[in-house]
Amino acid sequence: MSHTILISGVSGGLGRSFATAALAAGHTVVGTLRRPEQVTEFEALAPGRAHGIVLDVTDTAAIAPAIERVEREVGPITALVNNAGYGVEGAFEETPLETVRQQFEVNVFGVIELTRAVLPFLRSRRAGHVVFITSMGGLRAFPGLTAYNSTKYAVEGLADALRQEVSGFGIHVTSIEPGGFRTNWAGSSMTRVPRSIADYDTLMDPIREHRNRASGNQLGNPDSAGTALLKVLDAEVPPAHLMLGSDALRLVDEARAEFAAEAAAWRDVSVSTDFADGITLG
Repeated sequence: MSHTILISGVSGGLGRSFATAALAAGHTVVGTLRRPEQVTEFEALAPGRAHGIVLDVTDTAAIAPAIERVEREVGPITALVNNAGYGVEGAFEETPLETVRQQFEVNVFGVIELTRAVLPFLRSRRAGHVVFITSMGGLRAFPGLTAYNSTKYAVEGLADALRQEVSGFGIHVTSIEPGGFRTNWAGSSMTRVPRSIADYDTLMDPIREHRNRASGNQLGNPDSAGTALLKVLDAEVPPAHLMLGSDALRLVDEARAEFAAEAAAWRDVSVSTDFADGITLG
């Protein structure tokens, strides 16, 4: 099946890898970019099938008109890949509220508004696929990434609820959770909060040093991530969740095992709060 795929954030990183894989497979890709000069370079990847649009996902008023223009001028969108986002590294106490707020504007509210703009078209056609590029950090948390983890947990919850709301319309929803990939996520794209509280030195200094050292040497191959995305889009029964990378599988498995063990240990306390005649939710 030939797709017309809208991918947010295609200037580099996984977004560019998703786009190049889709174009190489013969699909049409509409990619969002933040600067006008990036459009020509992107469209040169596959003239006639690569379409760049200037769109900052935090400019929510511009999103719906942009989607309407894509539907009118390029064609019906068959898949949306919510990829645009970035990371903030910093201890919770050291991270200013405005930094957290901006993290949510991009990673959550921009994703929400872009999805809301595309969904009516998919629903009217009773077909389509919405993909959320979250993170293994949306399934388990890491110290020093409180702002980032909280946005990815939010998107995971959004996707899991949305999947149940739109499945009757023939719309698939998949969350893809990458581990560490060789992109600029941990490098030039990351916002690093200045250190200010000495009590966190023994925690944060090694974390920051390790992340700087690992940047550019991660396990994940971005080109392989592009291939994986195409397998998801072509699947008759696509996954609700797909972790990418052996590090994501291992670290999430460890966190889930710890959660299950703790839930079992405290089960008696959990059930002790029930009314005998209560009605269960769900």
